[in-house]
Amino acid sequence: MTNFFKPLSSWKFWKELIIMTLGMSFGAAAVYYFLMPSKLIIGSISGLSIVLSEVFTNMGFAIKTSTLILVINAVLLVLAWLLIGAEFGMKTVYTALILGPLVDLWDKILPYDKLIVEGTSVMNDPWLDLICFVLMLSISQAILFRINASTGGLDILAKIVNKYLHFDIGTSVTVAGALICCSAFAINPFRMVVIGLIGTWINGLAVDYFTDTLNKRKRVCIISNNHEEIRRFILNDLSRGCSIYHLQGGYSGEEKIEVVTLLTQDEYAKLFNFLKEKNFAYFITAGNVSEIYGSWHTRKGVESNEKIN
Repeated sequence: MTNFFKPLSSWKFWKELIIMTLGMSFGAAAVYYFLMPSKLIIGSISGLSIVLSEVFTNMGFAIKTSTLILVINAVLLVLAWLLIGAEFGMKTVYTALILGPLVDLWDKILPYDKLIVEGTSVMNDPWLDLICFVLMLSISQAILFRINASTGGLDILAKIVNKYLHFDIGTSVTVAGALICCSAFAINPFRMVVIGLIGTWINGLAVDYFTDTLNKRKRVCIISNNHEEIRRFILNDLSRGCSIYHLQGGYSGEEKIEVVTLLTQDEYAKLFNFLKEKNFAYFITAGNVSEIYGSWHTRKGVESNEKIN
């Protein structure tokens, strides 16, 4: 029991809880303000919930979209536990279950009816609604992926498809999303269904872009006679690790030392300012890295295994 409550005493737990809540709030706003008024169906559990809510309403049973989001996510979590084991962890449980209540929260804070000046949606154009939704949701998902969390829902469905139909995860997400988009034929004309399918594809591209942008690192290679001062600055001031390589100049034949390190964008700027202030003679090459496997030193010098992407 003590081990169960131990994470509650760590700052990392509370920081990630805050990040997940803010990220999901952003995603819930995207669903509430841009999907629900326009009835634009993107390949997600939110999209499926909108379809079912409209179908039930037409049958005389008024069920809120937010309620269906909560119920469907809860059912998927139970199915995941029964069919594929406890592979989704508390982060997925938390994010999946708070989406519906957060949609209701936005409804109480600022109902979308107050933002609709004309037409039936906030932007009064399905393509503009689609663009706003994709941008907001992609940022939300990228933030969550950064801390190894997700929006739940479709990820769970994709994992079930992956296990029993043997599709890879990427294909499973695509298949599940496409099927949900096609369910929109029950409430939308053909044109809106096509827009939804295009939106699902664009959302995948946008998530990749924002994830790479948020997780981008610089691989910096420095050749300098002042390599020892540079090494100490990286270790002591930036709290990062580095590697030292012995080289021989191809033109001069001189023995040289190369310092190689991985830095965030801010740290790279600090290193560059340090080199300029010291007026060192140096040669630098730097490239962007979006995937890191193995040990990655945190700002406090604590190692953590992190896959970036």
